[in-house]
Amino acid sequence: MRWAAFSVAALLALPLAAQDVRPIPRQIEAAEPRYTVRPEIRPFQRPDLSVAAQRDPQLRAEQDLFAFSPSATATSMRPERRPRVIEEAAAARRLARVRGQVCGDPAIQGQRMGRINGAGACGIEDAVKVRAVAGVTLSPRATIDCPTAQALKTWVENGVLPAVGAEGGGVSSLRVVSDYACRTRNNQSGARLSEHAFGRAIDIAGIRLRDGSEITLLTDWNSSQHAARLRQMWRAACGPFGTVLGPDANRFHRDHFHFDTARYRSGRYCR
Repeated sequence: MRWAAFSVAALLALPLAAQDVRPIPRQIEAAEPRYTVRPEIRPFQRPDLSVAAQRDPQLRAEQDLFAFSPSATATSMRPERRPRVIEEAAAARRLARVRGQVCGDPAIQGQRMGRINGAGACGIEDAVKVRAVAGVTLSPRATIDCPTAQALKTWVENGVLPAVGAEGGGVSSLRVVSDYACRTRNNQSGARLSEHAFGRAIDIAGIRLRDGSEITLLTDWNSSQHAARLRQMWRAACGPFGTVLGPDANRFHRDHFHFDTARYRSGRYCR
């Protein structure tokens, strides 16, 4: 008991520093100075790492950063200059498009016809024979006036193309069943002259797709596949054209759209 008491008392009497049992930190020798691979201030001289890299894998990897490849410029991501033949072909297409435009619009391609005289009051003051509008071919070509051609282009852009979308590869052409014709309305004897007699009307019976198939008014107006598309086209025409008639209008239009830009109307007539 005396020894235990003495030991405890002796320990308590020791300085606090002598009681610390934490391990003494190991003295770390100074490491060899490493090569500076990329100095912060440029320009800098490329270091010679060939000797040290033989015994240091990390330095060997860093040395690869300075490797020079003779094909470095050949594998540049910068695009090559476009060949002149491509530029010349594009310029030729632009020129052909400008030359083929009518009504002052490159999107309306065709031929100027000038004045067309018809029997009685029939005729067109400044006719054009349109072969395509907004990239869509007219089959056959339509003889109309410029306001009607411009309305047709607007309808194709805002009505036909969005309604068809990518179906069948997209729209290829419109099947025209009537354009300029010196006749009465619905070919009825004694009726008033049709807007067709003045080049202000066009009748469309079908929309041909790029895969060769065709959406027709006669077979698809009430079909489950294309009815919604055709009605979307019909609604889009009511605005650019003053008169819009479709299969629901009467028996004379059960197989085609009739569009015209009648000058005498103060509003739209869409049925």
